[in-house]
Formats: sequence, C-alpha cells, structure tokens
Amino acid sequence: MRPKARTLACLTAAAALNSAFATNGYFTHGIGPQSKAMAGTGVASPGFSGQAIVATNPALGAFLNEGLEVGLGAFSPRRSYRASASAAQGQGGAFTLGEGEVDSSRNLFAIPFVAQNWTLESGRRLTLMAYGRGGMNTTWDAGSASARFDPDGPGPAGVGTFPGPFGGGKAGVDLSQLFVTLNYAGRQSERFAWGVAPLFALQTFEATGLGAFAPYTGTFAASGGTVAPSGLTNNDHDFSYGFGFSAGAWRAVTDNLSAGLAYQSRMEMSEFDSYSDLFAQQGGFDIPSSIKAVLSYRANDRWRVNFDIEHTAYSEIGSVGNPMALILSCPTAGMGGASLESCLGGLERRWLWLERHDDLQGRRGMERHRPADLALWLQRGCAAHSRAGCVVQYPGARGDGTAFHHRVYRAPG
Repeated sequence: MRPKARTLACLTAAAALNSAFATNGYFTHGIGPQSKAMAGTGVASPGFSGQAIVATNPALGAFLNEGLEVGLGAFSPRRSYRASASAAQGQGGAFTLGEGEVDSSRNLFAIPFVAQNWTLESGRRLTLMAYGRGGMNTTWDAGSASARFDPDGPGPAGVGTFPGPFGGGKAGVDLSQLFVTLNYAGRQSERFAWGVAPLFALQTFEATGLGAFAPYTGTFAASGGTVAPSGLTNNDHDFSYGFGFSAGAWRAVTDNLSAGLAYQSRMEMSEFDSYSDLFAQQGGFDIPSSIKAVLSYRANDRWRVNFDIEHTAYSEIGSVGNPMALILSCPTAGMGGASLESCLGGLERRWLWLERHDDLQGRRGMERHRPADLALWLQRGCAAHSRAGCVVQYPGARGDGTAFHHRVYRAPG
C-alpha cells in the first residue's frame, strides 16, 4: 500500500502543474518583465536589465546602478478539463468523472517583486530583493464538476454521483512561494563578473476536495483501514520555510559574445504538517535545484540575441518526482519522475525616441533622445510545446525629474 500512498502526491502535482506549459514546471520562466519577456533568458546579458536581474543570474548585479525597482505581474493561466461519456459509470471500482468541460474558476494572479541595489565603496554591488512565485492555483467548483464511484468498495453503499471532480465537493490546490535574497556581486575585470546570494523561502499550500483518496494514504493503510487520514485535505493553509543559496558567473568571450552560468541550490524546506498524508516524506515539499548555461550575442548597441539552456531537478523532490513505478495511474504519468529542461531564445532591441519639452506658451523647448526597449522570446521545452511573447519598455519622467518606466508584457500560454 505504500506506493499507492505516494499516488496522492502525484495527484496533487497534477492539479498544481495543470498550467505547467505556461511556465517551467511550477517555476516561473523569469523574474521581472524583461526577464519574463524572454522566457527567463538573459543570464549572460547585462544589456537592458533592471534590478530584478539578480534573480536570473547573481553575477549580473555587478552591472547595476544604484536604485529601486518595484514590479507587479498579472499572471492569467486558463485551466480546464474535458471528460467524455463513460460506459463504466462508476461500476466495477471505476472512478468516473462527470461528462462535460469544466473550467478552473481562478484565472488571475498578482505576482510582485521589489529590489534595491547599493554600490559599495569597493565598487561591488549589494542587492536586496524579494519576489513571489505563484499562479499554480486551481479551483474546481462543485456545481460544475462531479464524479461517479462506489465510496466504500465492497461495503453496503452503492455507486453514487458526488459533487466536485473527486467527489469531495469543491476541489483545488493553492501553492504560493516568497523568496528573499541578498545578492553580493563584483567584477574582477572588464571581462569577468561573479555573484553569490543566500536565499530564504516561505511557501504556503492548501488542498481541498481530495477526501475520496483517503484509502490510498499511508495512515489508512497502516491502520488496516480503520483510521481516516487527518493530513490529506481541507486543512486550510499550511506554511513551510527553508534556506538555500544561488551563485552565478558572467564572462565576456569576445567584444560581442558573452557567456553566463547560474545555479540555485536545492532548498530544504520544513514539512507541510497539515498535509503529511498527501505529500511524500510526511509533508515534504523541498524546492529543487536548477542550473542555467547561456550564450548572449550583441550584434550592435541595439540588438542582442540570447540562448539559454535550463535544467530543473524536479526528480530530486519526492513529492513531485517519485519514479514512474510508484505513481501507478497518476494522471501526470508523462511528467512525474522527470526533471525538466528548456531551451530558451530571446531577442533584445533598443531604439531611441525623441522627447521634446515645450513651455506653456507652446514655444519649442529642449529636445533629447531617450532609450526604449523591445524584447521578444521563443521557448521550446522538452514537453514539445512552444511559446512566444514580448515586452515593450519606454521611459517617462515626473516633474521632479525622477525617471520611471512603463512596461507592457505579453506571453501567450
């Protein structure tokens, strides 16, 4: 029964990763609008980056000017499932989803970040940054979803129809993560930069509507079927925290070609005690390590092309990467037990636009050129999916002379 207990972790991953093709597993494909606009590429590109670039490659903090950057992203994944008619209708031990198409009712998530950079007397840079990851939530309303099955197997109860996709009413998962990093970066020469940063993470999780899977938990099995699991579902939000580190390097190979390498360690997180029957290792949900290797080619002052390869070691985390032999009929059989690689390509374009200030009488005033940026990206993942997107950034100024930037980001899923 122990392998079946692990099936529940995979079922949760199926719900949590339903929008995985809009990201890299449950990792976002970049932090900050410029990084997101190129699917997270730019590890070797110090070009048009803001303070948030230290989350992509700590070494690029060495190129930042002192300043503050605050951002808020709107992530809108659209999740749904469609169930066709079934001849089983819950008979013979079958678990039958109600026929029809069901949409997740939560489709808009705000993901913030804030970063402040300081230049030290030594010329090295210190960047304090906090950023979120989220948007993996799914919410399947009981009124639009149903399931048909026999709730007690050989017991006296017969086959019935129950509300919710798993027969336990409204169902879904809610996973959110907050990262805080203090990045220290410097340049050894004009051609080499490095950066290191400790990481702190806080994550929250909630699962609802999974009560039908109680017989497959370790608690139920160990008791001989007499004790219902208390750490499976409907336990409100639980919290987990942990630590890790990130490091990166940047190297100018030639005047136009640069290379980058960025690594984030596995983060050992405390357990989700309220969901110890759901996740492997009594509620374990560590954050996997990841590594990126990058080339960036600068054609001229306005054009840059980035090519990144990223590996995320989901297989080292039991709750989302247990071997295929353990997940049995898990609906994410094509994803469970595997790490994830993505090949990412990005294109940056900078141009100058003319800004003119006339006085109140309409007389011609000062003219100057301001830079504006365009970034495009294309992603090809090992799951045979492709996506594209873009970001446009153009500067403005307040009356006190403080500069600010407007960014428009588009990334179809």
